[in-house]
Amino acid sequence: MLYTLLLPFRLLTIARVLRRYDALSAIEALGIFPTAVALLRRFSPRSRPGRPGQKLANALTELGPSFIKFGQFLATRADLIGEEMSADLSELQDRLQPFPFKDAKKTIEDELGRPLEELFSQFDEKPISAASIAQVHFAVTRETDPDVPAREVAVKVLRPGIEVAFERDLRLFYYLAYLVERTQPWTRRFRPVEVVRLFEATVRTEMDLRMEAAAASELGENFREDPNYHVPEIDWERTAQRVVTQTRLSGIRLDDREALLAAGHDLTEVLTKASEIFFNQVFRDGFFHGDQHPGNMFVLPDGSIGAVDFGVMGRLDHRTRTFLADMLLATLARDYERLAAVQVEAGYLPAGQPMDLYAQALRAVCEPIFGRPLAHISFARLLGQLFRLTESFNLSVQPQLVLLQKNMLMAEGVSRRLDPQLNIWMLAEPLITDWMRRHRGPEARTREAARQIIQGLERLPSTLEHMERIVREASEGGLRLHPETIAVFVDARRHAAISRRAYMLAGVALLIALVALLK
Repeated sequence: MLYTLLLPFRLLTIARVLRRYDALSAIEALGIFPTAVALLRRFSPRSRPGRPGQKLANALTELGPSFIKFGQFLATRADLIGEEMSADLSELQDRLQPFPFKDAKKTIEDELGRPLEELFSQFDEKPISAASIAQVHFAVTRETDPDVPAREVAVKVLRPGIEVAFERDLRLFYYLAYLVERTQPWTRRFRPVEVVRLFEATVRTEMDLRMEAAAASELGENFREDPNYHVPEIDWERTAQRVVTQTRLSGIRLDDREALLAAGHDLTEVLTKASEIFFNQVFRDGFFHGDQHPGNMFVLPDGSIGAVDFGVMGRLDHRTRTFLADMLLATLARDYERLAAVQVEAGYLPAGQPMDLYAQALRAVCEPIFGRPLAHISFARLLGQLFRLTESFNLSVQPQLVLLQKNMLMAEGVSRRLDPQLNIWMLAEPLITDWMRRHRGPEARTREAARQIIQGLERLPSTLEHMERIVREASEGGLRLHPETIAVFVDARRHAAISRRAYMLAGVALLIALVALLK
């Protein structure tokens, strides 16, 4: 009740901040509440220089941590806000004033149940970074076992009261999303409420540092045998919901060209490793770092690449990876009918849409890239242009794919800063070719068909068992079915054994044929 009464004042504060930074131009550019926004802009100060997205980023920074996180979240949704505004919000600096050391110390001791001095022999009171949700301190562990050496670690601690502040602002975001969805029918295809729900899930995950620790652990397991990629090891003894401790990585930012050259690193080799890491995360594992900006990636002294900050991760199931591969093959073959068909199979193109017209639109987007120098082709921007077709054809786009595109843009940006003449995706061509052969070649398709047949055969006994149970319940009066329906089931039960043998024989014969094909 109190929140409802205070809501108009909160909305007034937001409107004033947007007005002060001339950020209403961003709302106007999105086409939301055009009449009200136009009226407010008439009473705004003189227009400030800069793009709408830049002005919005400044306003969100003043509005506080929840709004900063929401701006960063929107930066991953170029399909909603456009590429230019997405790029501007990607530059949103998640840097706030650090909170006092005494608060960090209290959080650590409350969460871990031990005095700070028992956990660490050294703890830097001044944080090395302070963001909207947490800040990071360097420390050295204190080990009770004399045979275990002390380790240099980074300790991430949640901001005091961040959960309460987030809950308050989250209700506001839901209210605005419901309002937009109800009063602006054209926005419903973007599902504003669902966008806020996804944002809520993302931030809740970030605010439970055990989830970040688990993500780092999983990513580290995936690359355990790869000497070119290092993920910090989690110190689970010193990790809890509001604290995570991990080994410290020291290196050069991935985009610092001069420092990398001064340290003797080969830039082509660095980019080759980076492209292979990205490819393996996306296609081999289907689990990728969702915020791979240069501040989160370092080149270590031995030339390997290290990563930090695993609060945002992306997942792609095998089916989605397969569709991505098929889309890539169709694009490279300039087979736009096949490219459209793949997207229909994936469920991206709603039923009833003219596929031939969509194939023509795909051609219009893709053809301009062919014939250009490879170094000037941005596959991330091509993917972004494909997403923009959603508006014309009412497609639905998976948020994970938009997150993938955002990370591809960041990777291309780093690559061009290090070597403008290289295309980072072509450096991973041997991996791409091998993956395509193993997963989308004739042998792979035959194996997939065999797998589906085996799964069908494995489900057959349970299917027949369910059918028999239904017949039994029907005959005992547990189900009220028409007599003719019961007769059909009884007949099916009578022939169940025959059917089972027939299916098994057919399955064995088909498997023999498939094995013969694979030889």
